[in-house]
Amino acid sequence: MVDQKTLAYINMYAVLGTLENLCALDPAAGALLKNKKPISIGFEVKGGPSATLTFKNGKCRMEQGVGDCDIKLPFGSCEKFNGLLDGTVTPIPTKGFTHIGFLLKDFQALTDLLTKYMRPDPADLEDEDFFIISTSLMFYTITVAIAQIANNDDVGIFTAKLIADGDIEMSIAGGPAATLRAKNGRMVTIKCAPENPRAVMRFSSMKLARDLFDGKVNAVASIGAGKISMKGMISMLDNLNRLLDRVALYLA
Repeated sequence: MVDQKTLAYINMYAVLGTLENLCALDPAAGALLKNKKPISIGFEVKGGPSATLTFKNGKCRMEQGVGDCDIKLPFGSCEKFNGLLDGTVTPIPTKGFTHIGFLLKDFQALTDLLTKYMRPDPADLEDEDFFIISTSLMFYTITVAIAQIANNDDVGIFTAKLIADGDIEMSIAGGPAATLRAKNGRMVTIKCAPENPRAVMRFSSMKLARDLFDGKVNAVASIGAGKISMKGMISMLDNLNRLLDRVALYLA
């Protein structure tokens, strides 16, 4: 069963947060923001997450909390915020009406592009550049979602408390890497490899990672075949796999 509060945290930090990586990986995304004044959008969810997206010089940055933003979008509940992501809710800004054009044009274009990569047409994946960007964006979304599930989902909270303090590296050979930092039963995702991981889960290729994300191959079989390498503290990786199982429930 999907918990709406957990889904709101995933939608905020794992889905909208991936706009950071989209702007870094796809020149077309960055081009939408160039030669324009910096602008920030604050998302504030009652009883849930809050964050600010800042767009500047063709780049995007997300920070927790809503401070001095140019546009403020409040949501009365986690369900309403989740409705923004599934297209059933249209938010009304309480600040920044003069920037409505950015919301309706540039921001909408960015989220549409993100959706194209996250829910791709199979034909688009035949293009190597598109495939790499799409798989990388999915990787970042999944790794951030793991931490949100560990901190908010009932099953995830129980699992996270079993993970020893320290850094877990999750990475794709020749591709992106992330740090899943566990401390006192909570987790945070950092979008780069750790310096001294206590455990490592590494996919052998972008194709294998994609097949796993799409459910085309079995993770256990891939481990047995040596296509997923696991080393270090195995108990950390066992519990990480349990969190990964929950990710599929929320990002289906």
